[in-house]
Amino acid sequence: MSVLKGMYAAEAEYLAAGGPGSASFAPLAPFFAPDVVLHQASALPYGGVWRGHKGMEQFFLAMSRTWDTFEMVDQAFLATTSPLVVLTDVRARARTTGRKLDFPILQTITVEDGRITEVRPFYWDTAAIVDACSPC
Repeated sequence: MSVLKGMYAAEAEYLAAGGPGSASFAPLAPFFAPDVVLHQASALPYGGVWRGHKGMEQFFLAMSRTWDTFEMVDQAFLATTSPLVVLTDVRARARTTGRKLDFPILQTITVEDGRITEVRPFYWDTAAIVDACSPC
């Protein structure tokens, strides 16, 4: 749990400093294993498998291109041993369309030796996300 809470705090610091393309990924790096794997649903604008620290940096860039705002409104930690399970309510605004969307994400997060090794987010409605981000 401490790894995850530390990572969320570092992510907030990273975004406050300008985020992808502006801020250094360095505050986040210690929370992720060098061979971390992030699996995003392929239908999403930032879908695919992202590997390693470089992959995570590229993922944050893709998220930044997709969302103007991406606020984690509420989080519930449903399992507190690895794999951790976190339910997050998100409030976001698409960068290209300005459309706002509220949606949940359920994530399993594997932690080994004090670092995140794998993240698997599950979205209830990927079509709604794609629709919010796609111009008419």
